[in-house]
Amino acid sequence: MGYRLEKEPELHNPDLIVGWPGIGNVGLLAVETLWRQLEAEHLGDIEPEPFFYPSGLVIKDGILENLSFPASRFYYKQLPHRDLIFFTGEEQPSETGSTYAAGAKAYEMANHVLDVAEHFGCRRIFTSGAAVSAIHHDGTPGVWTVATNASLLAEINASRGNRLSSELQGRGAQANVSGLNGLLVGVASRRGLPAACLMGEVPDYLARSPMPYPAAVKSVLEVISGFLDLKIDYAEIETMRRQMSEMIDQFFNQFPDHIKEKLSQRRQVVEAEGGEAITDEDKQWMEEHIEDLFRPGTGGDDRAA
Repeated sequence: MGYRLEKEPELHNPDLIVGWPGIGNVGLLAVETLWRQLEAEHLGDIEPEPFFYPSGLVIKDGILENLSFPASRFYYKQLPHRDLIFFTGEEQPSETGSTYAAGAKAYEMANHVLDVAEHFGCRRIFTSGAAVSAIHHDGTPGVWTVATNASLLAEINASRGNRLSSELQGRGAQANVSGLNGLLVGVASRRGLPAACLMGEVPDYLARSPMPYPAAVKSVLEVISGFLDLKIDYAEIETMRRQMSEMIDQFFNQFPDHIKEKLSQRRQVVEAEGGEAITDEDKQWMEEHIEDLFRPGTGGDDRAA
């Protein structure tokens, strides 16, 4: 079967909300925040052996008890006004060594998730991820929305009005929906299940950084909680956002002055045509130095520019 269920609750047309790791860990953190705050109950798991190598050993009192695998878990919550199922995967299966899902294993994983959705009669599927955009980290990230049909897209946009709309979506800019957070929407569409992906904007110069981007997580949570009428406490996410903001400022200040100046222009205005304020040469410098800039005790080398 590929999955095992611990319970068989009677759910009425639930919505499924899904998140895997990705750029800024936007999708995973958003969904984990939702199921934890709503105190959702464990529903079941996707069997890990076909998808992952063991990530470690479980040892108790010197005795090997089991192999440890990345978890892929379902949770559920019955609220007065709606039923919800959540799914979070600690890793994305890949046959290529990539961080993001690829190959037949990714497609099989997506189908297992949707098998559970259909088993419980889910009416809609929601995923979230990152939209890599030409924005500045001091701003509030917008949320790109991609849906399998126009009516669902219109519903989501109507529920948020003009709040958290991206200045770049629809202007020729392209979002990054890497891996299963995007693939699942496509597979859902093939099955005739309405689905949407909500993508919080992450600055392009942070897309390869190893840290989460809680500002985008908060924007995604605000959109989906508004659409589904969920009560969320943002205190923990806001604390994380402030902590990350300090780290990002330190990282940003290691850029060569000419790159910082170009990126700082984004504070005042978004490029009229959605263009980027940095050149391909600047982007290449950041890609080549991103790991050095985040390594403790080191700084950027302006000479490399």
